[in-house]
Amino acid sequence: MADTPPPKPTDSELEILTYLWQAGPSTVRQVHEYLAETKEAGYTTTLKLMQIMHEKGLLSRTEEGRSHIYTAHVGEEETQQSLLDRFVETAFRGSAARLVMQALGNHKTSAKELDEIRNLLNNLENNR
Repeated sequence: MADTPPPKPTDSELEILTYLWQAGPSTVRQVHEYLAETKEAGYTTTLKLMQIMHEKGLLSRTEEGRSHIYTAHVGEEETQQSLLDRFVETAFRGSAARLVMQALGNHKTSAKELDEIRNLLNNLENNR
């Protein structure tokens, strides 16, 4: 049976993944302390969510003494790509151009960012 990709993370799961991508392997207490800095989060809620994420294949877990150490089992870039693909399909009917025009039309873009976008477009055009 072929491996199926892990499910797309929810917003709360993405917060935990983001922390683990930055901090590396961590205990539930470390993740909980991070989450508690910005929102009301009970320790048992964090624990349960991380257990569910482990069951879903989003996290891996190892035992160290009496603690469990959790690690992101999915990569940051692959998760971002998967979320972006879904977003473009659902919100922009599959049109990357609509996404870019909407993003650039609604936000101030620095000259440096515009140069980076031009370089990206030039590279994409030259590689066709």
